[in-house]
Amino acid sequence: MTLIAGQDQQVVVVLLADIAQEFRLWGWSLIAKGSKPFQAIRGLRFLKVLGSGHEGGFSLRPSGSRQGLFAVFDNAHHADDFLAHAEIMKSYFARANEICLVKMQTWSCKGAWDGTSLLITSPTPSTGPVAALTRGSIRINKAAAFWRHAPATQTALENADGCQLAVGLGEAPFLRQATFTLWDSVAAMDAYARTGAHLKAIGAATQHGYFSESMFARFTPQVIKGRWKDRLYG
Repeated sequence: MTLIAGQDQQVVVVLLADIAQEFRLWGWSLIAKGSKPFQAIRGLRFLKVLGSGHEGGFSLRPSGSRQGLFAVFDNAHHADDFLAHAEIMKSYFARANEICLVKMQTWSCKGAWDGTSLLITSPTPSTGPVAALTRGSIRINKAAAFWRHAPATQTALENADGCQLAVGLGEAPFLRQATFTLWDSVAAMDAYARTGAHLKAIGAATQHGYFSESMFARFTPQVIKGRWKDRLYG
């Protein structure tokens, strides 16, 4: 069932941060602690603290500074309150060289993340920008095959027309990976998804059962602001 976006409906927040060198131990501790420090936040339904690949990419080599949050709130009011007032947000802003925030609602979701799916709260957009998240729990006996596709798909994504932002994220090295992207339009996003190296990788994943669990979600951003890799947004 497709729902119309509203203030009382589920909202997704993605935060990307490049932690300053003197605070990297703090940043790594957040990844190690996971969702535990966030349990008292009002309206928070789901949260993942995520690491990133080297320079925010899709490498097996982890980044020493770049990381992210993926958070789902029960409504826009609670999401806005978290972004404006939560102590953890104040800490991010005090300790990061760069922060980019995206607040959005979901218009398509297939699959789940740790058993949690996303509610459809937005109609399919007629104009951009749009966002996408793909994530998967990679079967350990399929990991080597999965990562053989990574260099080609990263190169294709970096050169894709209409891609405003692309970042590789993950809960755990090697086996629990995600990609978050921003696009000029649905057409640009579909053109990448349905051609070339990405299409080949998805076909292989489906045919050979790379994932024990996966989620493919698309979003309509309401807010995009901040800076990532020296590019300003909003």
